[in-house]
Amino acid sequence: SRAPAISVSAESCIPAGLRLGPVPGTFKLGKYLSDRKEPGPKKKVFSYAVPPVFQVRMVRGELVDEAGSSALEWIGLIRAARNSQEQTLEAVADLPGGQIFYRALRDVQPGEELTVWYSNPLAQWFDIPVTATPTHDEKGEERYICWYCWRTFKYPNSLKAHVHFHCALSHGRPFLHHDH
Repeated sequence: SRAPAISVSAESCIPAGLRLGPVPGTFKLGKYLSDRKEPGPKKKVFSYAVPPVFQVRMVRGELVDEAGSSALEWIGLIRAARNSQEQTLEAVADLPGGQIFYRALRDVQPGEELTVWYSNPLAQWFDIPVTATPTHDEKGEERYICWYCWRTFKYPNSLKAHVHFHCALSHGRPFLHHDH
C-alpha cells in the first residue's frame, strides 16, 4: 500500500505563469490519483523571501527551499488535481517528448495547495483523455463512468487517469465519450 500523500501549499503568492521544473524521473502524473484526498504531511513553499519553516524563495527566477534545494527536490510531491476547479498548475512541455515543467495557471494564494494536471497538448501527446462528460446518479450527483468497465468516479481526472493507467478493459484504446 502507498504511503499518505504529502501536500505542497504556497506560503506566499506564486505568480501566474511561473514555471517550475523540469519534472525529474518518469512522468506518470495521475497514476495514483483517487477521488478522495488522502490526509498526510504538508510542505509549504514560497515564491518570495518570507521567514517561516519550509521557506522556498525566488533565486535567479526559480523557487528554492530554505536549504537552497531547487524545485527538483520537491516538485514530485505536488499532487494531481481531481478537476479543473482545484487545479493551480498545468504540466507543459517545450516540445513533444521534451522536458516537462509545471506552469502556474493563475496567481496561487497563500495557503492554497499546489495541484497539477496535463495541459491539453501534453495530454494528447501522452494519450490521456482531454475531456470527460458527467452523468447523474439516482441522487442527482455528477458521476463519471468508464465506458469500458463501468466503474464510476466522482471527479473527471480520476476517470481519465483510470482509463489511461488502470482500466484493463480499455487495452490502450482511446477514451470513448458517452455518445459513441
